[in-house]
Formats: sequence, C-alpha cells, structure tokens
Amino acid sequence: MRLHYRVHVERPTDHLAQFTLEVRELDAASFDVVLPSWVPGSYEIQPTSRGVVSVGATATGETTPLPVALVDKARWRVTTGGSRSVEFHYTMYGHIVATDGLDVTPDHLFLSPPICFPYVDGRKEEPCEVTVFLPDGWKAFTELKELASHPPRFRAENYDELVDSPIDCGTPVVFPIVAMGVPHRIVLCGEGGNYEPHRLQQDLTKIAETTIRLFGESPVPRYTFFYHLSDTYDGALEHATSNMGMFRRDAFRPEVSYEKFLWVSSHEYFHLYNVKRLRPKVLGPFDYTREVYTRLLWWMEGTTDYYGLLVLRRAGILTPSRYREKIAEQLVELRGTPGRALQSLEDASVRSWVDYYKRYENSPNQSVSYYLKGHLVSLCLDLEIRHRTEGRHSLDSVLRELWVRFGRAGRGLGEEELLPTMNEVTGLDLTEFFSHYISGTRELDIERFLGYAGLSVRAKERPTEPDPDGEAGYLGSTLRNVDNRPVVSSVLSGGPASQAGLSPGDEVVSLERAKVTFDGFTKSLKGLGPGSEVELGIFRRGWWRVVRVTLGQAPPDKLLIEPRPAATEVERSTYESWLSATWETPKAK
Repeated sequence: MRLHYRVHVERPTDHLAQFTLEVRELDAASFDVVLPSWVPGSYEIQPTSRGVVSVGATATGETTPLPVALVDKARWRVTTGGSRSVEFHYTMYGHIVATDGLDVTPDHLFLSPPICFPYVDGRKEEPCEVTVFLPDGWKAFTELKELASHPPRFRAENYDELVDSPIDCGTPVVFPIVAMGVPHRIVLCGEGGNYEPHRLQQDLTKIAETTIRLFGESPVPRYTFFYHLSDTYDGALEHATSNMGMFRRDAFRPEVSYEKFLWVSSHEYFHLYNVKRLRPKVLGPFDYTREVYTRLLWWMEGTTDYYGLLVLRRAGILTPSRYREKIAEQLVELRGTPGRALQSLEDASVRSWVDYYKRYENSPNQSVSYYLKGHLVSLCLDLEIRHRTEGRHSLDSVLRELWVRFGRAGRGLGEEELLPTMNEVTGLDLTEFFSHYISGTRELDIERFLGYAGLSVRAKERPTEPDPDGEAGYLGSTLRNVDNRPVVSSVLSGGPASQAGLSPGDEVVSLERAKVTFDGFTKSLKGLGPGSEVELGIFRRGWWRVVRVTLGQAPPDKLLIEPRPAATEVERSTYESWLSATWETPKAK
C-alpha cells in the first residue's frame, strides 16, 4: 500500500495520540501533507490543525530527520532528500467528544478522519490503509473494509471514503438489528444511558425499514448508528455508511426527549440517500481547503429534516396528532424569526459558511434557518404536488426519480437541475412556487397548503381560568442568565424592545425602580401585562441609564393543526396517503 496511516496512544491521560503517515513511491523532491479545513456535512471553516502538537519526517526505516516546513495553517511541505518512501510523524491533542472531533482518553478513542488524517496533495484518489494499535480488550468499530483484527487494519478506496468513515474504539455496547435484510448495528460509547435496549432496536429498525421502502432499495450492504453518550448534546453528522450522534446520556426519557433523539437519528439516516449520494455536484469529490458553495442546502438539509420527521409518523412511532404538534412547533419558531422576510432559502444555503454555524446577536433579524424553513417549504411543496396532480404524484415520487437519475447513478445534481426534474416528474410547472418560497422571501402560506390535506391552523385558545399573575407583557427580546442577572442577547426587529431602543448586551438591573433577577424578571412582567409602559434600569457597556418600554401582546406560542370538519373526500384521501394514517373525524365541540 502506497499510503498507510498508523495510530498509537502511549499516554491517554495526556490526551495525546501519535500518528504516522507512510508515503511510498515518491518521485519528487517534496510533497505536501494537508489537513482539511472543514468537515463534510458541517459547513464551516474549522481550525482542524489547532490540535497538532508536533510534526516531523524521516525516510522509512531511518532516524535522520527530513526537513518539514509549515506552509499555511494546515499544510506541511516535506522534503524527501531523494527518498522514495517517507514517514510523516505527527502528534495531536484530542479531548473533544463531538460528532467531528478527536477524543483520546483512557476509556475511549474516537477518530474523526478529517480532524486527524491529513491527505497527500495530489494523491487523494489513491487507496489507503489505517492501522490502530489498541489496548487489550478494546475493539475498533468503523464501516471501512477490515483487513486484519490484531491490530485492527482497515482500507479505504480513496481519501473521500476515509473522511466519511469515523473510527470509534473502546468497549462500547453493541446491538445488532436487521432492516429489510440489511444488517445494521447500534454502537453506544460512554457510561450510563437511560435507554431501553429492545425499544431502541425496534424503533431504529422501523426508521431504517420505512426509509428503505420509500426509495425501494438500500444503497449499502451494512450500516452503523454510532452514538456517544455524555453530559452534553452536540447533534449528529451523516456519513456514507454510518452516522455519528452525540447525546446526553439521559436523552431517552422522558418521551419528548426520546422523540428528539429519534428525529435526529431519522434525519441522519435519510442522509444515506439525500446528500451522501443524491448530492449537489460540488459536494464530492471535495475541495477540503476552502468553502464549497451550493444553493441547494435547503433541499439537502431542510427536505431531509421534513422526511426525518415524516418517517417517524409513517413508521408508527409518532401518532398523527403528535406529528401535527411537531409541525405546529416548527411553524411557531419560523414565524418568530423576522429574518424570514429578508433571506431566501437559496441565500441561506450559500451563506451557511458565515451565518448558520456562526450565529450572532442579529441573526434572528437578518437570516433564516434552511433546516427550519426548508422543512416547512418541503412539506408545502409535497402537498402542492399532491393537490395539483390529484394524488398521482408527490414529493415521494420526485425523490425516487431523483434517486434513480442522480443518486444511484452516482452523478451529482446540478444547481439548475432540481426544478426541471420536478416539473418533468410531476407534469407541473412549479416555477412560481420556487420563485415565491425558495429563491424569494414571500410569507409561507402554510394554511393553504395544509388545507389541501383537510387541516386547519389556529392559535391555541387561552385558558378559561386566567393566570392569577396575569398575562405577561411581551418584550420582544431574548435574555441570557449571567449570574442570575438578565442580559439581553438579541432584540427582535419591530418588537417592543426594538422600538424602545434596547440593545444586545444591555443588563437589566431594575423594573419600575425595583431590583430584578433573571429568575424573577418574567414573573414581574406578568403583573404589568400587554400595553403597560414600564421603566427599565439598565447598564449599557457599564454605564447606567433608563429605558421606557411599552409592553406588547405576545404572539401565539402554540398553534393547533387539526382536521377540518368540512374536509372533502379528496382532502381526506390526501391526508391518508401523505401521513399513512386513517382520517380522524373531528369531535363535535
């Protein structure tokens, strides 16, 4: 093998790992070794080389050092001195339990390849091998082809496959499952966990089977659900034959927390098709040194999120009413984001590199999540297609055709190919829909689209018995708790706080001249109610001042999406085929 990585951990208590990259059949005076500047699936430039502690190089089998020069933040140039085979040695610090990190501890070794395996410039297409030297009793888990087990040695056909194949080492809990004849496994690293093994196996099997049925086939001979259990949540990241998720160890109860875990897992599993194979052309082969722009992230992530939740419903994990509740929660969140009127989904996709992963105090006012809005736009697009084709087509049929043409065929989707393909598959002209809701910023008329499935949207009625503390006045800002002091973190455009001139960073110290704490501030507002003019004492950049705010009426914090009594037979049929559920006739009120 011309490229071979070796991993040793000599002092795990120092969180240091020693790596060697052996490069053979060299024919130049020098070669460059490069660490990626971003991780596929996570669209942000990262300081991946920050953990590099030391580097060096020798001719294979020799001890005399060869010159190594740092060329830029993540590129090293090795002078071969005429040697045909050179070993590039480097030590990295890793103490991050994350979806895309390096973790080196006495109990665990997690290798996210783009973080710790650099490539040889000009040789990314070559096969490579990885050997991991582990303590007795440990095992290495990855979806790379295994060549040997003592020590574990694996093969990737090229660097892109290596990058997409995390390696998790230690003594995890492993549960096998089979979905539609395809072997899967659940690998749980980390102590504790309030999961129920049998239920976890059942539910992940349902997710996999429902997704495979949608596309009609599985693109892989096997698959791994990797989970790290810890005291914090970090989300999850898709890979070509696995996904990596980091969850709190108590994420499996109560039910609402478990639903979130399953939704994330379903989302990442759907990426097995959408993104990893049905992908924009620019997303593979990858340029790991710079940002890679596409206007299609709303489809790759938002549509995946739509199906991630819909699969839970179709698999019978969520009831129809619970599914509608989750959609209502999404809608409340979207309508609480002023930036939806300024940023289109396509622009949000392109700006992800400086926006989505790098949120700041004005983000809610100037941008919108392509996950959130992309989810709801995909839902509306699905219902639009079902309505206009009288049920002959849906987003399901579009996805299946896209899969055949681009995913299974291994051909990247061009930036301008999505809409024409949809039009061809459905026999519709969806240009106006795209113009309004995807390349434009028109308010999403979700009431109309849900109406095609016989559903209505309304605000939840206020309780018959009023809150004894009264209805809280609406400030129109978000607060963070700093040592039990309320500090403004963002101010929503057009809201009472914005009109009064409050700014992010303002520390609220008094309400009507009475001292306030973070815990008591919201309760204090309740006695004043909407329409009240209040005096806030604040510190702004360390200087005290007074701001007068007229509190507003809070927007609905809960919407109800319910079957409409007067729904037509066509609408009821749309509902049933869409959600794989029997129509629920509303009870008389």
